[in-house]
Amino acid sequence: MKIGELKPPKGAKTNRKRIGRGESSGHGKTSGKGHKGQMSRSGINHRSWMEGGQMPLARRLPKKGFNPPKRTIYQIVNVRDLNRFEDGQDIGVETLRECGLITRKLPVKLLGEGELRVSINIKVNSASQSAVEKVEKLGGKVDLIIKKVL
Repeated sequence: MKIGELKPPKGAKTNRKRIGRGESSGHGKTSGKGHKGQMSRSGINHRSWMEGGQMPLARRLPKKGFNPPKRTIYQIVNVRDLNRFEDGQDIGVETLRECGLITRKLPVKLLGEGELRVSINIKVNSASQSAVEKVEKLGGKVDLIIKKVL
């Protein structure tokens, strides 16, 4: 076989649809756009979600879930991230911000993922039970900062 004898498999190449080239082409007269209406006109600009008189899909589907309006969003710090500090060090929210563990001004929650190898005293807004156990097991202490709600 020579490179000039190569051919694509049968059915792989098809001619393009030549629209508006007379009745005998099979795509003449209305050129596949049907009769009248917005979609048959030139310069049509319709939104993809518009469905004419039909009830839109977004309104046909049921509402799902619930987002509580007073939900508290926390910044997460895991106990494995606290190994960079020294034994007996007091750590607060400002200390965490200075070392880059948190960035935004949101409440901080301590989670118990990973191993803790240093004894520390930490002040955070919230902490999981496993995180408190891991800190206290090494002789540290977790203080919770309680914000007063007006």
